[in-house]
Amino acid sequence: MTFNPLRERGIPLDKQLRNWRELNVTPIDPDHADPYTRCRIIAMNGIEVEAVMFSHQMARHCPDTEIKQQLARVRYIEAQQQKAVNWLLPGLASVLETTLAYEQVAVDLTAWVARMEPDPYLQQAYQFGVLEDFDHLYRYANLYEMIEHRKAEKVVDQLTEVMPGRPTIMHHRDPVDNVREPYDRATVDPLSKLHALTIMSAEQQTMNFYMNVGPEYMEPIARQLYQEIGLIEEEHVTHYESLVDPGESWWEMLLNHEYNECYLYHSFMETETDPKVKAIWELHLNMELEHLRLAAEMFNKHDTRDVAEVVSPKLPKPVTFEPNKEYVRDLIATQIDYTTIGTGYVQEAHERFEKFQEQIHGGEQPPSEAVIEENKAKSGEEYRLETEGPHPVERLRLS
Repeated sequence: MTFNPLRERGIPLDKQLRNWRELNVTPIDPDHADPYTRCRIIAMNGIEVEAVMFSHQMARHCPDTEIKQQLARVRYIEAQQQKAVNWLLPGLASVLETTLAYEQVAVDLTAWVARMEPDPYLQQAYQFGVLEDFDHLYRYANLYEMIEHRKAEKVVDQLTEVMPGRPTIMHHRDPVDNVREPYDRATVDPLSKLHALTIMSAEQQTMNFYMNVGPEYMEPIARQLYQEIGLIEEEHVTHYESLVDPGESWWEMLLNHEYNECYLYHSFMETETDPKVKAIWELHLNMELEHLRLAAEMFNKHDTRDVAEVVSPKLPKPVTFEPNKEYVRDLIATQIDYTTIGTGYVQEAHERFEKFQEQIHGGEQPPSEAVIEENKAKSGEEYRLETEGPHPVERLRLS
């Protein structure tokens, strides 16, 4: 049965405010929870953070006090939602465990979006990014083993492999080459708008997380690795945010944000395995339906188009966290040597790329390479979790 969020009625806004007892959610058990439950929590936290920050930006560009007050009412509820979602993460988990989960989100969410994306240019953008996040997971997994003496499969289980992707040392590019061509809001599939907003939000939250937790470590290699990968996450945010058509009006962007929240809460409600967490997804969906209705009202009042011209009357296929091992392996085998030039992609290092590499590395070994060498020296070998046979590139060399 199709679900039309534009017709469904949610909880009235004046009934959505929660007290402290209601916000005091029970966190998941880090040792027994489904890893993909943790991934859904991290993904929705990123979506809610983006919703709050976008609303603030819209308010800062809005001269109408009444509209700013309406945004503030909804934004406060969004802030409560963000707290409830993010506080589902267990305090028992270390920062590195949460980091591994962040990268699992980046790998399996981006890979799923790439598989489902109807536009070839946008699909390529997600394929390019996922190989870099895949390598970040490998670097952090080695740091985790070296510092905490634990294996990354404790966090990712057997759902996501841990092995080299596009080497992190090769992710540093001239900033101008991180900007992509945007989709055309007038002709693009509505699903593509949701994909772009989802991955941009997830990567933005990862960037925020690393820039804040990195200096909390005492170990020099940890501080350095978070600094390096945190800079790459900034590149990724540039990469993904540039896919969004800058010609979208504020009312259209607000509508897309609220619609995307409905889409993801509905998706996660449909696929969640933890009953308590599922109940939160359902509650928040019913809140977001009202937020979407209010956004649609403002769109109808201030924009010249019909809501149906911007968003679909029915939700797409649910976003699903699932293993993407073979898909990622195929990308490694065919696209591991890609880099960007302008708004396109090439398989050969160009002059601007090489010049930036020389400047950023300064002839020294970057933290992403040092962490592998240090873990080999300490643990006897680098950490990998290969569940489907040899690494694709190594497999090609052996064949």
